[in-house]
Amino acid sequence: MHRTRKALIAASVVGSMLAGGAIGATVFSAAASSAATKNSTTATSNSSSSSGTSSGRFVPNENKAHEAAESAQREAQEDAGQVPTVP
Repeated sequence: MHRTRKALIAASVVGSMLAGGAIGATVFSAAASSAATKNSTTATSNSSSSSGTSSGRFVPNENKAHEAAESAQREAQEDAGQVPTVP
């Protein structure tokens, strides 16, 4: 009975450590992912619609067909690394 009791206590400790680790990882990963997506969703959605990437930062579309159709103001904004606000 003495061995069984030690094994039961050890299993309880290990189980509670695993449960606590899982809860902690869930809480911290949710906080980190929500902080990252709040800041980069607008840049990601704008860059993915104009250039097909989703890296979280603006990458201009340098395709020749796209370049021929865009205005000088838009090209200036792209060259400056800004998300274009003009057509």
